Amino acid sequence: GVSFDKLASFAYEVPLDPVTNKVELAKLNAQIPARIKLLDKKAVAIRGFMLPLKVENGLVTELLIMRDQSMCCYGTVPKINEWVSVRMPKGKGVKPIMDVPITIFGTLKVGEVLENGYLVGIYELDGDRLGGPIDL
Repeated sequence: GVSFDKLASFAYEVPLDPVTNKVELAKLNAQIPARIKLLDKKAVAIRGFMLPLKVENGLVTELLIMRDQSMCCYGTVPKINEWVSVRMPKGKGVKPIMDVPITIFGTLKVGEVLENGYLVGIYELDGDRLGGPIDL
């Protein structure tokens, strides 16, 4: 298991402008501690709260797993290391489970995720399966 206490245990300064070169990207990557980078490409179980992003045939295929529910309900902006973007394999969506902690199992990727040059995350998970609150 990997907890958000560990994943969110460091400060990370998010740039407001697009990342336009490898030097800027290297500076961002240097903010992630070595102990966190060791988790890259490792099989993990992470417990948190589901925020569905994409639903197909009633099953969630893309989601965020978050440290707490504040982003869902109260509008508090979480820190970039307080969520993990999850993609489930094709045809293997999961049942939407809201408002209770769940455990997601899969392979963690650690490193900057950019969309159109903007930093949108530092953690991704290739999901394998979903568990309930007592699986971890």
